[in-house]
Amino acid sequence: MKMRQPYELFTALRYLRARSKNGFISFISLVSMVGIGLAVAVLIVVLSVMNGFEHELQQRILGIVSHATLTGYEAPLEDWQVTREQILEYPEVTGAAPFVEGQGMVLFGEGVAGVTVRGIEPALEAEVSQLGELLRDGNLSALEDGTYRMVIGASLAQELGAGVGDSVVLIIAQGRVTPAGLVPRMRRFEIAGIFEAGMYEYDRGLAYIHMADAGRLFQTGGKATGLRMTVADIVLAGSIARMLAVDLGGGFYIDDWTRQHSNFFRSIELTKAIMFVILSMVIAVAVFNIISTLAMVVRDKRGDIAILRSFGATSRSIVTVFATQGSLIGLLGTLFGLLLGVLTAHELGTIVGALEAVFNVDLLSAEVYFISDLPTEVRASEVTRICLLAFGLAIAATLYPAVSASRQHPAEALRHE
Repeated sequence: MKMRQPYELFTALRYLRARSKNGFISFISLVSMVGIGLAVAVLIVVLSVMNGFEHELQQRILGIVSHATLTGYEAPLEDWQVTREQILEYPEVTGAAPFVEGQGMVLFGEGVAGVTVRGIEPALEAEVSQLGELLRDGNLSALEDGTYRMVIGASLAQELGAGVGDSVVLIIAQGRVTPAGLVPRMRRFEIAGIFEAGMYEYDRGLAYIHMADAGRLFQTGGKATGLRMTVADIVLAGSIARMLAVDLGGGFYIDDWTRQHSNFFRSIELTKAIMFVILSMVIAVAVFNIISTLAMVVRDKRGDIAILRSFGATSRSIVTVFATQGSLIGLLGTLFGLLLGVLTAHELGTIVGALEAVFNVDLLSAEVYFISDLPTEVRASEVTRICLLAFGLAIAATLYPAVSASRQHPAEALRHE
């Protein structure tokens, strides 16, 4: 009579428990669980950091940079008001604002820094950027026509040692001809505000003034360099800009946020793919411990296998016993890694801050990484894929030892006991 009781699971659980005789095997099983768990946790944390970095970078870029831009190809826009009204008639466009842009240098005391000077209409700027929300000091409404006031980034203010109310000299790249020769065009500005976008590129390299003041400095004759736009779907920003340029008769240079920073996001996606492959190999190495663990268990339980076979256990039942044991090791390790990885990802900013405070080091320099903190974003789809990969490899690792155990001859096994 064949044995029909559901004993396979109970036998597998019994083999996992430590005893005086097989405590070493149970210890190896624990090591296998921890190894799988650590590999899963590392992969979850690394991908979460990459996701957080990508999302934070995108949000900070879009806080300053508009979704798309239409710029005059050879000259400033003739009538930006009319063009703006035409653009806003499209349902895909949610906002538009004019700008005048050029290069210049800011002088304060002995400090000097090259900047991108952007002339804006403060009343319309909120439609295309979050500059007003990023102000750390001062007020954007202070930028009025003819007042020659300026809003600069926090890193630039720190580098120059300037604050709100101080006067700086703006020198632009265009010069003017005088009897004494070519003289750079310059103007004294009062700092009316300081913004902090959290990205060194912008906090150090951008200076905002009123568009009318910028028009006089860059001699645009009251015309705008171009129009900055926000669109309903940021993924389609490039195609929407091209459609608008064609519909408006051409003669525009188009740009969008993905083209301006495409290298950042491509490198992030490439890095994520590489890290997933590499750390998946770490999971595979950790799973290999299950093979050695089950091989030792099979060797240690030769007598038990022979007795089970003598009582009528089938080869399939023997395979089930050891496959279940290995699968339990993989499942427990995966669950441990899932819990550890998610908790670590959520508290990683606190952990990094504590390490920086203890060792007095700057692990995330804003000048190198563009952002000064360590954001994380745990995505359920990626976590599910990681856990399924780890558990699937664990199940695959049990097959050879389990099949090997089922092929043992009862009489031969009992003779060596």
